[in-house]
Amino acid sequence: MPTVVEAKTLIEAVEEAKNLLHTDKIFYTTEEKKGGLFKGKTYQVSAIPYPELLEEMKKYLTEITEGLGLEVKFETSIDEQIFNITMYSDNNSILIGKNGQTLKALETMVKAKINVDWHIHPKIVLDVENYKEKRIATLERLAIQTAKEVRQTKVDVVLEDMNSYERRIIHNKLANFKGVSTISEGEEPHRHIVIKAE
Repeated sequence: MPTVVEAKTLIEAVEEAKNLLHTDKIFYTTEEKKGGLFKGKTYQVSAIPYPELLEEMKKYLTEITEGLGLEVKFETSIDEQIFNITMYSDNNSILIGKNGQTLKALETMVKAKINVDWHIHPKIVLDVENYKEKRIATLERLAIQTAKEVRQTKVDVVLEDMNSYERRIIHNKLANFKGVSTISEGEEPHRHIVIKAE
């Protein structure tokens, strides 16, 4: 549950919440309260420490994964207000889904749940046993191999449909690759990259 504090100024309310929670690392929402006839306005702050927020995320993910019949262990960290959660289960492929679609959906659900419950928008990065790291490496290899082929044959190549995050990895990897250029084509969710010969 959030700690609720009311004070004359927003700064005072935030400082008091930090003191009560014994930490500077808090997410908070504010509400301006209009005063009565002889009272000035006040500020109400609802605050939650980072570790408690992380626990809420894990609790929600546990509910979902148990519903899928999976037993999941978590590894978590908080780096510069980014909440990193890595999941390990006896069936990672179910958690990842085709091209990471299930993983992306889980991340979206956690963000939505935290937004609805706490009215905040923390940055959450969800992963399954370093899938994202491996996926980046796979995409970068694909980009270089295909670019070499396009440069040699002078024939454009259309890659499979990808989400914006994956397309950005390809574009960035080939940004300085001589002899080819990249463009995105199509409408979501069927948007893809074309590697063109120059």
